Amino acid sequence: MKNKQLAESIIELVGGKENIISLVHCATRLRFALKDESKADAEAIKKQVGVITVVQSGGQFQVVIGNNVADVFSDIMALTNLSEKPATEEPTGAKKGVMSKLIDLVSGIFIPALVVLVAGGIFKGIISMLQMMEVVTTNTPTYNFLNAIADAPFYYLPIILGFSAVKKFGGNPYVGMALGGALVHPSVVGMLGNAFELKTEFFSIPIELIPYPSSVFPVILAAWFYSLLERNFNKIMHDSFKKFISPLFGLIITVPLTFAIIGPVVSFLSNIVASGILYVYELNSVIASMILAGLWQVMVVFGIHWGLVPFSMNNISLKQEDFMIPILFPAVFAQVGAVLAVMLRSKDQQVKALASSSVLSGIFGVTEPAIYGVNLPLKRPFIIGCVSAMIGGGIVGYFHSVIYSFSFISIFSFLQLIPPTGIGAQFYAVLFGSIISFVIAAVVTYLFGMPKDKKADDAELAQSNEAASQTNKVKQADTVTVSSPLTGKLIDLKEVNDPTFASELMGKGIAIIPTVGQAVAPDDGEVVSLFRTKHAIGFQTDSGAEILIHIGIDTVKLDGQHFQAHIEAGSKVKKGDLLVSFDIEAIKQAGFEVTTPIIITNSDSYQDIQRIFKQENIQSGEALLALSQNKE
Repeated sequence: MKNKQLAESIIELVGGKENIISLVHCATRLRFALKDESKADAEAIKKQVGVITVVQSGGQFQVVIGNNVADVFSDIMALTNLSEKPATEEPTGAKKGVMSKLIDLVSGIFIPALVVLVAGGIFKGIISMLQMMEVVTTNTPTYNFLNAIADAPFYYLPIILGFSAVKKFGGNPYVGMALGGALVHPSVVGMLGNAFELKTEFFSIPIELIPYPSSVFPVILAAWFYSLLERNFNKIMHDSFKKFISPLFGLIITVPLTFAIIGPVVSFLSNIVASGILYVYELNSVIASMILAGLWQVMVVFGIHWGLVPFSMNNISLKQEDFMIPILFPAVFAQVGAVLAVMLRSKDQQVKALASSSVLSGIFGVTEPAIYGVNLPLKRPFIIGCVSAMIGGGIVGYFHSVIYSFSFISIFSFLQLIPPTGIGAQFYAVLFGSIISFVIAAVVTYLFGMPKDKKADDAELAQSNEAASQTNKVKQADTVTVSSPLTGKLIDLKEVNDPTFASELMGKGIAIIPTVGQAVAPDDGEVVSLFRTKHAIGFQTDSGAEILIHIGIDTVKLDGQHFQAHIEAGSKVKKGDLLVSFDIEAIKQAGFEVTTPIIITNSDSYQDIQRIFKQENIQSGEALLALSQNKE
């Protein structure tokens, strides 16, 4: 239910489902292609519970969710029927640059395929470990079965990429599967025999046979060409038969052309690119590795890290190993080390809770919560993590470590570094490089990465000088009072029948069971946001307190019924001005609670938040909360 509410909020805040062209997701992010990004309210999305941050990069509007991204994605797809919408529309407004289009293309093709590829890669690592332990041996039925499970996603990669590429280019993705299947069909692969290259012919057209299993780029270019043909055939053919004839003609033309021209040319260029990358790496593997490790998380922040994925996969396809992925191990675990130090050092309970969950997710390869939720906002931990990664990256580069199947970095990925011949120096270089980066980032962040806790120092100084009375006066001067926006019965926030509010994830505060259906301004200030359904108001007082007034529990489902707004987002109001009126009895009859959480959403900006009004029943306008400001 919580994920569905978040999905509904995101749909509205990106400009509605009419503003969405397409949507895909990776391990932690929703990646929107929007018609008009100016209609999306990035700041409001960032404030949603369950959203880590928003990144606008590579022509995509990226909402970083974290581990629950797949569930939120499914809810958005169900609410918008995006799967039924063509992905061929272009955004309005500014033109996307070449790099933005490239990143959008690469992520759109590879993200859907990564789940099965990573799973297969991890299983390959497990098989290597079993071989090393002599639990299984090659050329046995058990090994053959296990290898079939692990290797299938890689051997039949052209089929997988054929599907996602044709879908990305706006064609029928199932024809893309047939296109990729033709490249790895047994009758074609069988003609290769034991030779690496073989000349043959098709209707007297010379064909240079090359190994297409596990290949990356040939099928992508073939998918683009087929999609181009399909669109043009659909324009000139009658509706009654174009769904069948367009794919027929497209395959008849594209498959032979791929074997004759596209495949050999693209494979030749792929080899040149792979050799060029290796040449640059070999010029000075240590420096090259340090640069890549240090910049990797910066690339992740801007969403441009996807540009390296095809080249890594191409290396594995051509050479059965890749040197780039091992360099990234220290980059990931350095950020984990930095966020661990924040967890240990911070005295803010909310920061500690977020950091502790980020450590766990980071170990399993999801670093966005650590980066966006903790390290990047604090700045120094992120920088320390990047610099620490360079040290581990240099160690990996010195030993020329490689990985034998594609993977995203996690604790399980170390298995994929194990060759069938057994563990060697290259494996230990990645292991020790990652540990060293982790430890350095943790120690340096703990010692120097956190701003000095001036509050504790001030309290200790006050105690030693026996200046308690003076301190109390300062506290009184630095206290902000928030008045009640409602008339009703006060209850503790922990009693609210919604874990999001009760756990104080959104901030500290209190709740009111209203007896009068009117929400008024708690102080002079501005209405920052008004939810479309009018049940939730974001308010900022002139003194800087950010307040969420959430009328009822799950009342978003009423879609605005029984609510009437008397203001709009951006309205300047005075204390006591009517914001929203609502029908308490009608809401109850509809099956919803009217309990209203009053949340200080910028609780981190205050040293303490205390309830002033001690009685059970309160009138709107009476002093409710005291916010003690942090002192720098």
